[in-house]
Amino acid sequence: MKKRVTGLGGFFFKSEDPDAAKEWYKTHLGLNTDAYGCTFWWKDENGNDCSTQWSPFKKDTEYFKPSEKPFMMTFRVENLEELLTALKEEGVTVVGNMETYEYGKFGWILDPEGNKLELWEPIDASFKE
Repeated sequence: MKKRVTGLGGFFFKSEDPDAAKEWYKTHLGLNTDAYGCTFWWKDENGNDCSTQWSPFKKDTEYFKPSEKPFMMTFRVENLEELLTALKEEGVTVVGNMETYEYGKFGWILDPEGNKLELWEPIDASFKE
């Protein structure tokens, strides 16, 4: 099997006022925020462009379900389909079905404490053969 997690894809958290949170982080920490939060661009060990997303969500978001936790992490992974199969075989709770978009594939699991983790196989330079 290839690598499982290759990096942090994003950090998402519930907020009383996501717009105010974005503005605070922009004003006080210099984050270049937009409607979604802030995208951090970086290079992998091979010099390929990669990104990590930081985003506040409304406190009543359903996106983190079934977790009741106030945050969700996204991990960048290789070969999501193979990884989800292996995780199921290992007894890990897989949430929902894999989804595919123009920017990559997504799957979700729960850790032992009920934290929802998003697994993202991005379509970017770091995964081109």
